[in-house]
Amino acid sequence: MESVTRGGTRWKRFALVMVPSVAATAAIGIGLAQGALAASFAVSGQEFKVSTGYLDGAGFSQYGGVDVGYKEMEGDEKVPRAVAVSTFKSAKIEDMCQSVVTDVPILGKITLKLKAGEDRAKPVRAENLYLDISQLDADAKFTNIDIGVAAKDTDKPGTGKGPAVADGTGNGFAQQADRAQLWGVKQKAWATTAGSFTLNGLSMRLHRGSGEGVECF
Repeated sequence: MESVTRGGTRWKRFALVMVPSVAATAAIGIGLAQGALAASFAVSGQEFKVSTGYLDGAGFSQYGGVDVGYKEMEGDEKVPRAVAVSTFKSAKIEDMCQSVVTDVPILGKITLKLKAGEDRAKPVRAENLYLDISQLDADAKFTNIDIGVAAKDTDKPGTGKGPAVADGTGNGFAQQADRAQLWGVKQKAWATTAGSFTLNGLSMRLHRGSGEGVECF
């Protein structure tokens, strides 16, 4: 079982995220693809993959942090994980994909994949976005970047303030920029939270198997 320090919620293994489970149902009845949803993404004890064609974010900051989860075993042992926390006051995301693989008894590996913003005229939009990242590959451009700021305040995304180091001193490495643009993003993350997500063109599918061609990358 897993919890994310900011949300305090512990998720069941196959409950991938709030957005897919809630949005897939709501999209049928009320057309969520045209609306916004407060969201928290978390996977039980494993990373998930996220790819985007283009991300344009305002009020960017990045710092080191710790994501504390729970190992599914007797006693619910806590498992701290070092992550790079990226935050944006707002972000526009084109061609977003998110996937996670789960081992299902009898069926084997099943990949749950969510896609949105494939129409460049209707991108995904996020406000107060936090990403707990363990791996990132992309081409990037930063505007008015400031590197080396200490980080202490987690309530203000995009100001270069946050839990910079695992020991809680708040004196670790961090960076901030007025604007961050990323192309061809491929990342692995433990959690994503946002004040709101507007998921234009939302699509969610279950696929047998895993790996390239099934997952986002």
